Amino acid sequence: MNFNKPVTMERDEIYLIDMWRILVREWKWCLAVLVLVLAGTYAFAHLARRQWEASAWILIGQVGQVPQGQDPKVEPIARVLERLQTTAFQNDVTGSLGLAPASREAQLYRKSLKLEPLPYAGPMVRVNVRGESPAQARQFAEATVAQLRAVHRGMEATPLSLAHARLDEVQTELKEALADRDRLLQAARKDDAGGKDASLVSVLLASKSEDIRNLQMQQSDLAMRLSPNFTYETSLPWPAYVPERQAFPNPVLTYGIGLLAGLGLGAFAGVARNAARRRG
Repeated sequence: MNFNKPVTMERDEIYLIDMWRILVREWKWCLAVLVLVLAGTYAFAHLARRQWEASAWILIGQVGQVPQGQDPKVEPIARVLERLQTTAFQNDVTGSLGLAPASREAQLYRKSLKLEPLPYAGPMVRVNVRGESPAQARQFAEATVAQLRAVHRGMEATPLSLAHARLDEVQTELKEALADRDRLLQAARKDDAGGKDASLVSVLLASKSEDIRNLQMQQSDLAMRLSPNFTYETSLPWPAYVPERQAFPNPVLTYGIGLLAGLGLGAFAGVARNAARRRG
């Protein structure tokens, strides 16, 4: 038989009872420390600068007309994340709002900026950033998107201009082909009336009709790729969201931590006071 286990349980029970007696005996010290900690918690919750957090979802722009095998996105999502984390980009964002790089607001923006890639949703990037008011937090999020859109506009300018130029070229060729077909149709009617070169005109008319069909297919494909469904700018698909409650300090979390800390420090103060009294 194992006689150690019940003895250990009995010692533990005695130890807990002794601890309870010590805390009851030194309840004034425990309560005093608890009150001090709760008072400090209350002061912190009311004096700390409040912060609100805005969430924004950035849809990365794309150009539908790109060489085959290339990503239509203006910039890969991994490179977008790296760009958003650079100090130069963040300084451009705060500078666009008229904030100095060393200002408190700019430091809060850089410190609180958090990014979450969403590769299967567009791709998109979720941005969380804090401000000292709900309006400022929303302003930070919208300024981040605006700055990224400005960068991407410069990157997509050349592919877009080439795509539109190609569409204009196809439309011009289509108009010329339609005019040529009309002339061939007139010539075919004359040949039918006069009976001359009817077979040659028919061959040319068939060839021109085939060219027109190819050009119409190219025009339709280019127009579809340049439509808003396949070609769009970097943007916010929906407005930035700012909860009504502040993100910092969180009242429930703050008072919960304060209460636990107060109880722990109060118990420690009671034990320390009891030990000091025994030495005395």
